[in-house]
Amino acid sequence: MGFDPAYFLENLPRLLKGAILTVELSVLAIAIGLCLGVLVGLVRLSRYRLLRYPALAYVNAIRGTPLLVQLFLIYYGLPQVGIKLGPFAAALSGMALNDAAYVAEITRGAVQSIEKGQWEAARATGLSSLNSLVHVIFPQAFKRMIPPLGNEFILLIKSSSLVSTIAMVELTRTAQLIASATFRPMELLIGAALIYLSMNLILQFSLSRMEARL
Repeated sequence: MGFDPAYFLENLPRLLKGAILTVELSVLAIAIGLCLGVLVGLVRLSRYRLLRYPALAYVNAIRGTPLLVQLFLIYYGLPQVGIKLGPFAAALSGMALNDAAYVAEITRGAVQSIEKGQWEAARATGLSSLNSLVHVIFPQAFKRMIPPLGNEFILLIKSSSLVSTIAMVELTRTAQLIASATFRPMELLIGAALIYLSMNLILQFSLSRMEARL
């Protein structure tokens, strides 16, 4: 039994319904992860150890463990200490926290790559350290962050397939459920792969346009 395009088209609406949930989850995780990651990345540059060390510990813990394990800890582990999250909330929390750790390192590296002369010039105009960072350093660093951020966001979208393991019926889980009922996985998995590819190409194109404008 070969690939049947008609069977794929018949189930495409159900796959797209799962894809919508994947997009919602990924967009929220990217937004939260970006905001939290930039904050953690800047804290990593702090001169105060009480701020810098906890941020370092968080980044190392998240980057040193698989996303799948983190999702299991949130969805299956937290209820043992009285914190119970639904599949969507658990998936969003895991993906956002994971994304933030990588964004933090991207932010730290980008800020540190700005020449020291830029700091000195900003301070010479009378700006405080914080204002120098906000108005002079970070805008330049953000331009350098876009390519690695694009790679991270693409990886995050692909990693969203892991949330199917905690009862989230997103794109991958939708394909699995249909395949288990019809015993025809090829068309569904190829279709899911094409949808993931389309989402990542759109994201890549959007980030490329943003980088060109900046």
